[in-house]
Amino acid sequence: MSSENSAPEGAPEVQPQITFDDLGLSPDTLRAVKEGGYNTPTPIQAAAIPEVLKGRDILGIAQTGTGKTAAFTLPMIDILAAGRARARMPRTLILEPTRELAAQVAEGFDKYGKYQKLTKALLIGGVSFGDQDALLARGVDVLIATPGRLLDHFERGKLLLTGVQVMVVDEADRMLDMGFIPDIERIFKLTPFTRQTLFFSATMPPEITRLTEQFLSSPKRIEASRPATTASTITQRVVMLPGGDPRTRRAALRAVMTGSGEVKNGIVFCNRKTDVDVVALSLKRHGFNASPIHGDLDQSLRTKTLDRFRSGDLQFLIASDVAARGLDIPDVSHVFNYEPPRHAEDYVHRIGRTGRAGRLGASFTLVGPSDKKSLDAIEKLTGKPIEKAQIEGLPEAALGDPRDSGGRGRRAEELKREHSRRLSEKKQKYVKRDEDRPTASTEPVARSEPKAAAAPRREKREEQPRRNDAPRSESRPEPRREERRPPREDNGPSVTGFGDSMPAFLKPKK
Repeated sequence: MSSENSAPEGAPEVQPQITFDDLGLSPDTLRAVKEGGYNTPTPIQAAAIPEVLKGRDILGIAQTGTGKTAAFTLPMIDILAAGRARARMPRTLILEPTRELAAQVAEGFDKYGKYQKLTKALLIGGVSFGDQDALLARGVDVLIATPGRLLDHFERGKLLLTGVQVMVVDEADRMLDMGFIPDIERIFKLTPFTRQTLFFSATMPPEITRLTEQFLSSPKRIEASRPATTASTITQRVVMLPGGDPRTRRAALRAVMTGSGEVKNGIVFCNRKTDVDVVALSLKRHGFNASPIHGDLDQSLRTKTLDRFRSGDLQFLIASDVAARGLDIPDVSHVFNYEPPRHAEDYVHRIGRTGRAGRLGASFTLVGPSDKKSLDAIEKLTGKPIEKAQIEGLPEAALGDPRDSGGRGRRAEELKREHSRRLSEKKQKYVKRDEDRPTASTEPVARSEPKAAAAPRREKREEQPRRNDAPRSESRPEPRREERRPPREDNGPSVTGFGDSMPAFLKPKK
């Protein structure tokens, strides 16, 4: 028997939409969330928040942009509402791979915990140890840190981790790439065995799997990966390069940045930190308003660079994946990939910096012959091919370089032939010069005069009589010393120590 309001037979059952009110958060936390403009949780927030409030360990498989920061921040605020911090013994610990991500999580606590009387400390590099020690001495509820700076404070005796109740490891796969896993293992061993652990990673390589099996207790596995689709508001293009010469790639990047229409601002992504510095310096030399940002820069400079980019004072931000991961930078008009990312999932993450909140955006990716596999993986992940860009004004260097073995096309072959012709002319020039050079038999060389001046001295030495008339090569019948010595007088037998002549006082009396 069915009622009037029941769904038609055969129709799919409509699931009620979940709101933050259904997750079990406290009224003060819900108030802060709603004031922030959020009503509907993301899938990972809806799945993780209730489990965290129950005290279970969480293994979250989620990429940046899925809302996982709020997934552990909101329940931690409610857990910390009951209790009091003690000096140098934080109650919760959040580990982040980069300073920017740590600072962003700290902003989240300020935003959602404004109606709770919680204290926090941010332990990152580039900040004075004294200021951080002062916060730890007063006691903090939330400690947000990068692994290196956290262990620095611990080794100096300024921090104890025996009071940690909840520990969060965020972006674990990035920590693996940055070499932080040994530090993470050490920090795990410094915390109580009874702690609650929340572990988040975009991927699960074997090293991360081993870590979770060792330090998590019956975790609740939650997978909320970011969809492998790109926003329809983003225009995607690839620029095919004939070779992989760095100068060719940088020239093509400059041409794309100037020939891709009006660019309000943009982020240039590089796979390596060394490329970040080189590309930023190259763009500055060619008149572009660009600055780099990566993990090796001082924290104050990184913060200043981000503030300039957000305010519009800086037009182009040259960044690595690690430095830009998780940063909230709104209203970016263009994204330029200096080369395709190593992981196809990072492509979606990179271009997702533009085209936000209904705005239009554009992305351009430089692809050389060695990048074909990466491009194929990206197109397989997104499920559609990326259109090839036709950029006007590409420099001649971007059409092929004779020194690049990857050059293709008619123009590249012409450049190679031109290079071979010039090399042949250069060799012939050297051969002709050697043929025209005078030989020693026809004309004396310029240095022959000093040698002639030295000849008389050599002849003079030859005229001097030798000490021994016999040639040097012939054997001498007697030593030279005997030949120079005058005949010995008959002074009697020789005495040892006085030569061949005996002194008068030793002669026997006659």
